[in-house]
Amino acid sequence: MPPDPRLHESRGFTVSPLVKGGTHRCAVYNGRIIVLIEWRSWMAGPIWYLKRCDLFERLSDTEAERLNRRALVRKFKRNAVIYAPAEAGESVLVLAHGRVKIYDLTRDGHETILAFIEEGELFGELAALDGQPRQEFAEAVEDCELLAIPREDFVALLEARGDLALSVTRLVGLRRQRVETRLRNILFLPSRDRLVRTLVELVEAHGERTGDQYTIRFPLSHQDFASLIGVTRETVTLTLGQLQAEGLVTIERRRVIVLDLDRLRQNGDGPSDPPAAKSRTKTAPM
Repeated sequence: MPPDPRLHESRGFTVSPLVKGGTHRCAVYNGRIIVLIEWRSWMAGPIWYLKRCDLFERLSDTEAERLNRRALVRKFKRNAVIYAPAEAGESVLVLAHGRVKIYDLTRDGHETILAFIEEGELFGELAALDGQPRQEFAEAVEDCELLAIPREDFVALLEARGDLALSVTRLVGLRRQRVETRLRNILFLPSRDRLVRTLVELVEAHGERTGDQYTIRFPLSHQDFASLIGVTRETVTLTLGQLQAEGLVTIERRRVIVLDLDRLRQNGDGPSDPPAAKSRTKTAPM
């Protein structure tokens, strides 16, 4: 599909607007089509979608109904791009089903994962609040269903409900803090410590406890970890192998299981990486 002639540009990235009644859009990076975005049908959003988000549990029936009349349900297939840089932040999104990845791309196409969004979470709120174009990608990691709340309705709700405005402010602050912490880790820590701290962060945000063990709820590839901590896939493979050999983690069907969270936390301040040639430990493919 050729690019739409009405493309706009930001940092070398262009994306065509959705044509009314259409099902696809083109995303172009430095003159090359890099992703095809597939949109499925829209329909009126039921109130229960709102109730899946902790932030909106406190809405009165009247407030929920007002948002419901204006909000839309959107469905995306796995690997579909939900939004991209330079798009207007016209709505705030609530994930009802599935999982979403927030990431950015360098000019040479390298991916940096900023966050994973799970069911019941709000995302895309920053561009909707400041009125600026979106700065990152949101992609469906698996088939997704989400609720899109128009920006003007969301802002009006926050103006009327100070408690919700405070909750959103805290959410934005928490996400910024996580990104800044990961950036500091990339700048100042060896790759082993970066991976260990990222594992701890993922367990705290997305972990399920069984006895003394914690399983990260969704599968992650070695490349996913590399994109999270700013190293190569080979470095992740080596380091995960070391952590497995030390009895800190195990991997089953691409899901990381932390066997001893306290000891893993202590390893986050460990020594620098040993030379790669000295390690012959192998880890399960992801």
